[in-house]
Amino acid sequence: MSTDPTSGDPDDDGGLEPDERLDAGDLTEDPRLDSEALCLCGVLWSTAAAASPVVEVLQAGDFTRPAHGALFTLIAGQLQRGRPHDPASIAAVITQQGTGAHQGGLLTRALADATAAGATPEATGHHAVNVLAAAYRRSFHTAAAALTQAAEALPTDALFDHLVTVGRAQRTATERLQHAAAVLDSSRSR
Repeated sequence: MSTDPTSGDPDDDGGLEPDERLDAGDLTEDPRLDSEALCLCGVLWSTAAAASPVVEVLQAGDFTRPAHGALFTLIAGQLQRGRPHDPASIAAVITQQGTGAHQGGLLTRALADATAAGATPEATGHHAVNVLAAAYRRSFHTAAAALTQAAEALPTDALFDHLVTVGRAQRTATERLQHAAAVLDSSRSR
């Protein structure tokens, strides 16, 4: 696979890990009905002060679609550096990064979808909590799969310790969701 961002290679992944690779499946939902796209839309059209709490509580991995996670990372980077985070500025960052034709095209398409999703800046925190809540639910699927695999592969005397480890991770995820909801709720009431 080529790593030259100017090669125009449609298989160029822009340096993403295999599980982060973008594909056309990232763009299959109507953005007007997708909490991830609506969250990104709200952040794109919010002031830096209003967008900052969302950037503080969310992570790229909270997004189901790698394109949304990648856009979130770009937007968060702009905000953290005190730079504009509007749609045109993010489009310029995508171009300047030279992400390759395939990757750049998917990011640009996801940006266009998010830009026009129709979210209001006031609803951004609500959409962010929805994104995090969906990630929280997915974490239970992952935990269940880990426990199933452990039941098949670990020695009997290691099973309970593994269960406790998974449980602690889920407790941390629960606390993170509760904290994010409180932070975003308080930022809306200001």
